[in-house]
Amino acid sequence: MKKSLFLVMDMMNDLVAEDGFNAKTYGVQVKERGVLENTARAIANARAAGVKVAYVRVGFSSDYRECPPASPIFSGARANGIFQLGTPGTEVHPALAPQQGDFDIVKHRVSPFYGTALEPILRAQGIERVILCGVSTNGVVHSGAREAHDRDYEVVILEDCCAGVTADEHMHAVACLGRYATITTTDQFDFAS
Repeated sequence: MKKSLFLVMDMMNDLVAEDGFNAKTYGVQVKERGVLENTARAIANARAAGVKVAYVRVGFSSDYRECPPASPIFSGARANGIFQLGTPGTEVHPALAPQQGDFDIVKHRVSPFYGTALEPILRAQGIERVILCGVSTNGVVHSGAREAHDRDYEVVILEDCCAGVTADEHMHAVACLGRYATITTTDQFDFAS
């Protein structure tokens, strides 16, 4: 079995909760695609196979000191009071609740690698393969897959555990990601492989 880490990325209430800030954007595709149910099943499969789970969350201090004001993606965070660490919005959705021993990686940009503890965790754990899922497919998943690939990790994406704002966004992101990763689904992937 390859030493693997399952990265569950940006599955936070502000992005994926039925009553969260983005319920009418990301939430629509998350619900239609069954992302929370699929991801909960994938987490259970990973745990059953002895694969460690890491949660990646985007978040900023209460004064948004790490938030880039010129970013088209993050500039609205302060104005809308979202992605604030220590609030329910930046907690992992309860359907995917972390357990003792899981990794919690906080990021301040799109990439799960930039300015985070992810790389040291991967090296310290002797990880060879990263399995990715998250919202959004064309954001954190795309960025994470490319960066993991360029750091010489084998990359697997659980496509049914990802979503974009639209079905087209998701589809186009997945089409690009096939160059950097194995694209599969929760039911097709064997965490014990």
